[in-house]
Amino acid sequence: MRMFLITVMFMLMPLGAAAQERLPANPEIESTIQSQLDAFSTGNVFTAWTFASPTIQQMFQHPMYFGAMVERGYPMVWQPGETTFLGLREEGDRLVQRVQILDPAGGAHVLDYEMVQIDGRWRIAGVTVLRGQYLGA
Repeated sequence: MRMFLITVMFMLMPLGAAAQERLPANPEIESTIQSQLDAFSTGNVFTAWTFASPTIQQMFQHPMYFGAMVERGYPMVWQPGETTFLGLREEGDRLVQRVQILDPAGGAHVLDYEMVQIDGRWRIAGVTVLRGQYLGA
């Protein structure tokens, strides 16, 4: 009985600092990511390019180079299926949106999108594909 109470108390305790940094959903951030995914799904790299941060644009110099990188390195982003926004958190001066994307074969992929606000507009500053299991957002 005592072990049961300890387990229940442990489960009810607030989560660590990382969980406390979770933010409410941001429809503008979700719209930016979804709009870029929609552009990639139709092969419109020029529109997808407009959602990338200036740093990313400078790195790739041209939408076609950017599109080629996404097609080769992020196939689940290039041809996304169902998208689920899992959680938003703050990391320094950036916000990170965790997203689950189903690929055409139905495989689930979890990605972290680093977001920055440029001139009042959210832009994607980087994407990290998370490997293996994850807990929370």
